[in-house]
Amino acid sequence: MQNTEYRSLNALITVADALDVTGAPARDVMITSLTADSRAVGPGSMFVAVRGTNVDGHRFITSACAAGARAVVCEELPAQPDPAVTWILVRSSARALGQLASQWYGNPSRQLTLVGVTGTNGKTTIATLLYEMARLQGRSAGLLSTVVNKIDDEEIPSTHTTPDPMELNELLARMVDHGCDFCSMEVSSHAAAQHRIAGLDFDGGIFTNLTRDHLDYHGTFANYLAAKQSFFDSLKPEAFALTNADDRNGAIMVQNTRARRYTYSLRGTGDFRGRVEEDRIDGMLLSLNGTPVETMFVGRFNAANLTAVYGAARLLGEPDECALRDISMLVPVNGRFQPMRSNDGVTAIIDYAHTPDALQNVLETINEVKGKGAHVITVCGAGGDRDRGKRPLMASVAAALSDTIILTSDNPRSEDPDAIIEEMMTGLDDEAKRRTLAVTDRGQAIRVAFYIAHPGDVVLVAGKGHETYQVLADRTIHFDDHEHVRRALDDRHVVIYRSDR
Repeated sequence: MQNTEYRSLNALITVADALDVTGAPARDVMITSLTADSRAVGPGSMFVAVRGTNVDGHRFITSACAAGARAVVCEELPAQPDPAVTWILVRSSARALGQLASQWYGNPSRQLTLVGVTGTNGKTTIATLLYEMARLQGRSAGLLSTVVNKIDDEEIPSTHTTPDPMELNELLARMVDHGCDFCSMEVSSHAAAQHRIAGLDFDGGIFTNLTRDHLDYHGTFANYLAAKQSFFDSLKPEAFALTNADDRNGAIMVQNTRARRYTYSLRGTGDFRGRVEEDRIDGMLLSLNGTPVETMFVGRFNAANLTAVYGAARLLGEPDECALRDISMLVPVNGRFQPMRSNDGVTAIIDYAHTPDALQNVLETINEVKGKGAHVITVCGAGGDRDRGKRPLMASVAAALSDTIILTSDNPRSEDPDAIIEEMMTGLDDEAKRRTLAVTDRGQAIRVAFYIAHPGDVVLVAGKGHETYQVLADRTIHFDDHEHVRRALDDRHVVIYRSDR
């Protein structure tokens, strides 16, 4: 997969930003494995003691040495460091792990055109469409996303928006071995804050928008913003930084970047301008830098996503006419504003919207394109063990833009799903509560929505999108909104007019 010289102790020490190296001399020692998990340490391993959210890897240095670690990377030396071990003192073990993982796999990101996408909403769509654009151009390409990881047509299940450094660089190395020359990836705020992307060589970065999310982890909105901004701070001068000029945080994201700065906009005068000429339930006529193009996407939020994709394609060197042609051939991402319709005219929309802002975008779009007199029924919930502050906000947005709301379970995790729904209800006034049903069982909630729907109505099932599971307190079960919606529409002789991929 890569030259073994990358795995010599000397080569690894070189990239670790070491403050000090003590103990056994490195000489020409070859490291047998690199890990931040003390349980995976064996003779000749390099152990990286990372201070995690819940566990501090420094607690396991002794056991790692007992298991045969040849080198230890840490932020603090033990009281009596083993003289048979090479000790590499660093300022941030998490950052060092990213740098070491990249070196371990032969720095695969340097052999790819790598574009990262960050923001609250739109990351999956933009990253996936950039991958699809590369494939339309006949290129061999990779994708790292919340929904799935891909190496050309090979699909690899995704467990995190951005994988840990070892898995991330292994996937990039597999892409290089396969012959890929391009990769687009989502960059989550967790990944940036935890230095999972340290050591990667990005050729471009895209910022979508920033609204409330993940405050259960970051604590404050300022910390959340700083995590996103750090991605752009790390870009090299030759890279591009493409930001959403319509978002108030767009300029902040790139204020310290060394990269070349560009903007995209639906409202202003960005370098790449999108204008919605006509919006329908089955597509949109979009103008990109003055040229109209017919697309299979719906809504202003998707217009913004497509404008970002268009801008990135142009910055990556694709001719204008080719970029416009490819935009017209793209199809929506799984679980992102996916419509189905029954013969009697009830439309279902499945969308991943799980933040107040994302839910508002989807519902505003539905209200813009629904038929005259049509009612909107929204099925939504909120995740357990996550930011509780957004629960009433989710319900409030649903009530403001829907005729009927059905509050239900999302992924309750360790929390009581009924208690989560009660917290959502605090965001509703008395009038909204009269239009609200609470149905804890998500499958039953979906069935109720279609039972009360009349021809012409639109039912939004929000929150899970592409997910095919539901996380409960004691287990994870199979649950796919698509399957439940299809079953609920069976009695209406469902016709799917935009198929899943």
